[in-house]
Amino acid sequence: MVADPEPQVAPDRGPVIEVDGIVTRFGAQTVHDGVSFSVPRGSLVALIGGSGSGKSVLLREMIGLHRPSGGQVRLLGTDMWSAPQAERNAVRRRFGMMFQDGALFSSLSVAQNVAVPLHEHTRLAAATIDQLVALRLLQAGLPADAGGKMPSALSGGMRKRAAIARAIALEPEILFLDEPTSGLDPITARGFDRLVRSLVDELGITVLVVTHDLDTLLTVVDRVIVLSQGRVLADGSVAEVTAVDDRWLNEYFSVRTMLHGDRIDGS
Repeated sequence: MVADPEPQVAPDRGPVIEVDGIVTRFGAQTVHDGVSFSVPRGSLVALIGGSGSGKSVLLREMIGLHRPSGGQVRLLGTDMWSAPQAERNAVRRRFGMMFQDGALFSSLSVAQNVAVPLHEHTRLAAATIDQLVALRLLQAGLPADAGGKMPSALSGGMRKRAAIARAIALEPEILFLDEPTSGLDPITARGFDRLVRSLVDELGITVLVVTHDLDTLLTVVDRVIVLSQGRVLADGSVAEVTAVDDRWLNEYFSVRTMLHGDRIDGS
């Protein structure tokens, strides 16, 4: 008698990032006035907005570097501002962050940079760390000899990839990226986009990216969240976001149409 096959368990698509009513004030200036959204597991979501909309500030609030004036941020179910310190530290080991300039340590080689979180947060043997570093460099699309180089010897695109390798060193469930293609030439930027997409599709990492890069939005992201006047102006697919009647959004996406003649609906 053939045993019945085991039932297939659907992947958990619940939210891993929950931003609830975030308020941010700097003196008399209100940057965020009730920002709320959630990000499901295994998706690539872009956060966009005009200058001064507080994209990078919100990113810092999500990872616990800047305390908001009000509201809650929950990562993997943990409130990043009210949970006990031990719980928050545990969550920090489950996400990776790539800052806009990569923020590599200039005095360390690429391999040593990638190894930093492994030395800080694990008790792995040196040989095991070396193997993991080599794997992360490979996953980031860097050549085998890149690990022995200093950051100053790398091109801008390779430094960004090295920063990604360090950000995924601990096998994070969430990856935060701040303007990852800024300063890159178009070909290098598109290669970086494909790398990020592969992290979602092949490794199941949830990615939230702050960006102004239209090509990134139109080619690899699943969803776009738009900040404007302290709140979420739009939240949905690129087609849904461009359907919103807003002057800034219309001008933002019309640049792509004027330069390339592309249609947002993909036709």
